[in-house]
Amino acid sequence: MSDTGMYELIARNKRNSWLLVLILMLLLTATAASFGFYWGGKEYAVGAAVEIGLLGLVFAGALSLFGYFQGTSVIMAISSAHKADPDGERQLHNVVEELCIASGLPKPEVYIIEDSAPNAFACGRNPEHSAVAVTRGLMDKLNRNELQGVLAHELSHIQDYDILFATLITVLVGTIVLMCDLFRRMTFLGMGRRRSSRSDRGGGQGQAIMAIVALALMIIAPVFAMIIQFAASRQREYLADAAGAKLTRDPLSLASALGKIAGDPDPLEAANRGTQHLYIINPLKAQAEFQSWFATHPPTKERIRRLREMT
Repeated sequence: MSDTGMYELIARNKRNSWLLVLILMLLLTATAASFGFYWGGKEYAVGAAVEIGLLGLVFAGALSLFGYFQGTSVIMAISSAHKADPDGERQLHNVVEELCIASGLPKPEVYIIEDSAPNAFACGRNPEHSAVAVTRGLMDKLNRNELQGVLAHELSHIQDYDILFATLITVLVGTIVLMCDLFRRMTFLGMGRRRSSRSDRGGGQGQAIMAIVALALMIIAPVFAMIIQFAASRQREYLADAAGAKLTRDPLSLASALGKIAGDPDPLEAANRGTQHLYIINPLKAQAEFQSWFATHPPTKERIRRLREMT
């Protein structure tokens, strides 16, 4: 694939990712508006919607900000990772430094997870506050070119501010989930009052329709929001594959690495459902290749196919 083709692929993946953000924002707006109309009536729909939406944003935003600023240290502790010694792990540091020079990125902190399963991830809120972690198995089972491909993929996550993007997605999804949960709890307290106010105004078919819409969104919106969240995660993996291949100009080595990681039988003991989305290949392999709307990663075979088409 030509440089122009690579740039077009990366640009398309970026557009798809931000389109998903726009859809989430529209879903949040529609959900808040329907709940506001249900609780405040037509006259107070906007005010009630703003109040409900802001309340959800405060809670979701506070949780996400903690993860944004403190996430790296927490994730490394959960993953049992330790800093890679520059003298003892010379090749690993050399590969990271070479890629940083080529990409213009500052060097991230480098960590090792003492586990025989090959895998890797990156985290950090921006290029100046970032880290990459690789397992011992990744260094033992991949050759230098494959290791370079994996690290280029992870550095692309850092370069494209994927943690910032993921934080934005998390805030939007968290707001929708919290808002729907709040509405569900309040419905049992306010249903009778709403019926009384409707009868005082002589009823109205519009109010009944909005009640049905609000109740439907209470159930559907959180599920749909999480589907979009996982879809965004899959798009970012495709984007990091393409950007990493562009950085090394060697998509076949990254494709080979993905095949080795996905096919390795060793389980990654430190991985869990909370961190599975970070890794280059989902370490919970019973779920990794299950193609569904709730998959955290694209199918490995499809990722390999796309990388091979870039040659």
